[in-house]
Amino acid sequence: VQLQASGGGLVQAGASLRLSCAASGRTFRGYAMGWFRQAPGREREFVAACSRTNTCTYVAISVKGRFTISRDNAKNTVYLQMNSLKPEDTAVYYCAADNSIITSSLSSYVHWDYWGQGTLVTVSS
Repeated sequence: VQLQASGGGLVQAGASLRLSCAASGRTFRGYAMGWFRQAPGREREFVAACSRTNTCTYVAISVKGRFTISRDNAKNTVYLQMNSLKPEDTAVYYCAADNSIITSSLSSYVHWDYWGQGTLVTVSS
């Protein structure tokens, strides 16, 4: 599976961005899809995920109520809608895919097999 993330950029606090991650190479169905982020000097952290059964309700507490993950299986694409952005959301955002990950492991980056190249989101104050 090849993943191509896009949509990052420089925005002011309070703005919105939508990230996209297009998957190719294999069937999209049956894969869990997720978003992680990594700020300079920090570990990669979980942001949001859709499970292999298309449940897209797994969202980190730090972004809950502001970020929404969704997927379009027909387009082989997963999205991350980010609203009310804060400077602390600044990071490189990575999409991930896996076809065997279990729900309890979605928030752990070590359990995901496939990664996109990352897209930088910078939020200025």
